[in-house]
Amino acid sequence: MIIRIAFVQLFPGKSIEDNLVIGKKACVEAKEKGADIALFPEMWSDGYYMPQDANEIDALAIEKNSKFIDEFRVLASELQMAIGITFLEKSETKPLNSVIFFDRTGKEILHYSKVHTCAFDAEKVLSEGNDFFVSNLDFEGGSVKIGSMICFDREFPESARILMLKGAELILAPNACPMEINRLSALRTRAYENMVAIATCNYPEGHPDCNGRSTLFDGVPWLRDEPGVRDMCVFEAPETPGVYVAELDLDRLRTHRSNDIMGDKYRHPEKYGILSDSGVRDIIGGEFVHW
Repeated sequence: MIIRIAFVQLFPGKSIEDNLVIGKKACVEAKEKGADIALFPEMWSDGYYMPQDANEIDALAIEKNSKFIDEFRVLASELQMAIGITFLEKSETKPLNSVIFFDRTGKEILHYSKVHTCAFDAEKVLSEGNDFFVSNLDFEGGSVKIGSMICFDREFPESARILMLKGAELILAPNACPMEINRLSALRTRAYENMVAIATCNYPEGHPDCNGRSTLFDGVPWLRDEPGVRDMCVFEAPETPGVYVAELDLDRLRTHRSNDIMGDKYRHPEKYGILSDSGVRDIIGGEFVHW
């Protein structure tokens, strides 16, 4: 069983109205190319523009039931194709960096806000999400359990681990940063250790601090009846803009998950208590501090 994932690796426009037009056109192209789901890069509604003035960024934030989001809900139903649309979401405090997934009937199946914001940099003007979620995505050829993490979330093993423990088979990851060897290695590792596929959509080269190279890691490092190892990166886009479609073999992934030793099979959660101790902070180069 194959699921076809479209990566909307495009430049945003100069306004939310531009991004609606560009985004809808890209979804139509994705459908024409046979995609089951279209995934956008991080915070498509404003092109990952991050003004540091509280009033200015709040003015850019939109509600999840806004016209912009609703247009993609309607489009998902019209195209009979799932869409993962990203946006700067208005909240009661600071805005959120969010994604909503609509299935091919236009039903909202997952709403996630970035947990690990880059609070050391421009994202200090954002609020954090508070959990990770998994949902079942039905597509024409079957169904798959999806979850999401956004950009910096990938640097924390807990993000993908929690999604795996909640049943995710495919993690859809909007992104806005340079995809170089170390970040790509983190994605490869998250896929390997959790036996999950990870699809990451980035902005193209030329967008500030981005370089394209959207990827699909299929989570299968070897095949049971074949010698040696294989490259889990089954797709890597070039740096140039485009709507790229990659195929994920779900049967191959599920066979691997049923036969291999990774994921949850040999974990010892009873020994990992420090991971859930919010009173412990690791001071690099120093000792643990208990607050």
